[in-house]
Amino acid sequence: MKIAILDDVFDVLRTLPCFRKLDGHEVTIWNDHVQDTDILAERLRDAEALVLIRERTRIEAALVARLPKLRLISQRSVYPHIDVPACTSAGIIVSSDMHAGTPSHATVELTWALILAAARRLPEQIASAKAGKWQWGMGHTLRGKVLGLHGYGRIATEVANVGRAFGLNTLVWAREESRARARAQGHAVADSAEDLYGRADIVTLHMRLVPPTRGIVTAALLARMKPDAMLVNTSRAGLVEPGALEAALRAGRPGFAAVDVYEQEPALTHPLFALPNCLCTPHIGYVTREEYQLQFSDIFDQIVAYAAGTPINVVNPEVLARR
Repeated sequence: MKIAILDDVFDVLRTLPCFRKLDGHEVTIWNDHVQDTDILAERLRDAEALVLIRERTRIEAALVARLPKLRLISQRSVYPHIDVPACTSAGIIVSSDMHAGTPSHATVELTWALILAAARRLPEQIASAKAGKWQWGMGHTLRGKVLGLHGYGRIATEVANVGRAFGLNTLVWAREESRARARAQGHAVADSAEDLYGRADIVTLHMRLVPPTRGIVTAALLARMKPDAMLVNTSRAGLVEPGALEAALRAGRPGFAAVDVYEQEPALTHPLFALPNCLCTPHIGYVTREEYQLQFSDIFDQIVAYAAGTPINVVNPEVLARR
C-alpha cells in the first residue's frame, strides 16, 4: 500500500521500533504542517492510507473529495478534525483506537511538570542562576493547597492521584456521572463551576473539546479565582473563552497560568507568550518517545489489519457494509 504520514515534525516515526510494522509498504512522510487544501490534495493524491498525528491536520470534505485513491485513515483517540460523514460517502474507512481505560501518562506528567515549574517559578530561577544573579525570588509550596479538577476523565483521575501524593486536597467539578465517580474515589466535589474556581489554588482542565464544552471556561469563572491561584491547560485551548485568559492574567485573577495548547497550532506567536505570569510550552503533553511508540504501534496495527482484509477500530462501519 501507498501510505502517507502527515505532521511528523521531528521526523521521529521512522526511528521507532513500531515503524517496522510498515515494512513492505511504500511510506511517504511529511515533516511540516500544512492545512491548505490544494497542497494536501497534491501531496496525498496517490495515498491509499493516511496516518494522522493527533488533531494537527483537519481532514475536511473538500479535501476528501479530491482523494479518490484514499481508502483508510488511521489514527488514535478522538477525531473532531475528521469529516467522518464525508469519508463514509467516499468509501474511506476511519480507524481510531479509543484506548479505553488507558490515559496518556505523558500528559499527566507534563501537567505536573507545569504545576511544579509554575509554583516554584523554575524558568525565572534558572534564568537568574545562568545570569549570575542566584535566587530570583520565592515560589509556593503545594502541600495543603486545593487542586481543582475541571473535568474528571482518564487523565484527570491520574492527575488527582499524583495530587494526593503531594498532599493536596482535590476538588472536582465535571459531568454528573464523573462527579459521582470522583466522590466514590474519595475526592471532594464542588457545588458548581463557580465554587470550584473560587476555592481552588490550582485549576487544571481535563475535558474533550465538543460543542457543549467550547468556551466553558468563561471570563466570569476566571475572575472568581484567587490572585495567587493558577490555571493549567494541557487539554484543549478551545475550552477557554477566546481572549479570556489573557485578559484575566492582566487583571491578576488568576495570578498565573501554565498552558500547553493553543487555538491555532503551530503557534509561533501568541498573546500569552508576552505575559510574564504565563508559562507556555508548545503542545508537548503527549510528545515523548514512549508515548509515540504506544500510539503509533496501535495506528500501524490498524493499517496492517486493513491490508489483511480485517479492518479494526472502525469508526464508520457503514463503509464495511458496502464492501
